[in-house]
Amino acid sequence: MADSTNPDANRVVESKKVWTTLITNTKYLSGLLTLDYSLKKHGSKYPLIALYTDTFPAHGHRALDIRKIPKKRVNYLLPSVHKDFSNDPRFYDCWSKLTPFSLVEYDRVVQLDSDMLVMRNMDELMDIELDSPDSDGSGNKVFAASHACVCNPLKKPHYPKDWIPENCAFTSQHNDPETAQKHGAPASAGLGMPNGGLQVVNPSKNLYDLILERMTTDSAIESYEFADQSLLGDLFYGRWVALPYTYNALKTLPYVHKPIWRDEEVKNIHYILSPKPWDEKPGKESEETHTWWNDVNTNRRREEKAEGIDDGF
Repeated sequence: MADSTNPDANRVVESKKVWTTLITNTKYLSGLLTLDYSLKKHGSKYPLIALYTDTFPAHGHRALDIRKIPKKRVNYLLPSVHKDFSNDPRFYDCWSKLTPFSLVEYDRVVQLDSDMLVMRNMDELMDIELDSPDSDGSGNKVFAASHACVCNPLKKPHYPKDWIPENCAFTSQHNDPETAQKHGAPASAGLGMPNGGLQVVNPSKNLYDLILERMTTDSAIESYEFADQSLLGDLFYGRWVALPYTYNALKTLPYVHKPIWRDEEVKNIHYILSPKPWDEKPGKESEETHTWWNDVNTNRRREEKAEGIDDGF
């Protein structure tokens, strides 16, 4: 059934299990292309679908089409009450990352941010146990995600006062780093907030309606400093599956959670905050993990050029 965010509930690929990523402009397009390349490089059986909004320009569409990356138009999603994100404008786009809950034409959707890089195959996310779609958000496995890191390592003054290492779910795993490679801290650990960069979802109209209903609640929206992930952490507090950091390895974790970080265990790295790796020239990266992205991106562009694709993305 279609709705305001999923106006055309027809599959754009044959697979009923898909990766998706949101794209609203070309600023993140190099990231999306390299994400797609990395999924394929590591042998994923499932396609990546670009969820684009009307703000995505024609030359961006050409870049997707020439690389045969499937795409689907989605509406730009915002709460009914304006929430001021002038300190972090990136969060205006983040509401639309709730769209995968509405994609009922698929049995399983794994939403990925476009500033991610897959380091190892993680197709097992397509089969982990979640509540069935007809549970309507009443179960204890509504979706799966890794925890948000609430350490605020950059000491951003507008972040909540309770965003400190003592309240971080990852801090609770420092004494057992081996377990941290395979299991997330309990969903209610620390502040109990998921990171919205990777979300494993069984789409459901009724579940999505619950989310939309919360987005029209004035008092709730005013307190959601981190958009989609604040909403999910509040609405489904303690009732989601906490994945280990390895599936959403925030690039800041080696600095603030060194006891649990293992380069070789990372399945998917997330280049949160600025600068992004594509903002830096190869050989002049500000940190080691950016070299990982640049190496993969260089290989992608070399292979594309050999196929006659050389559009600067």
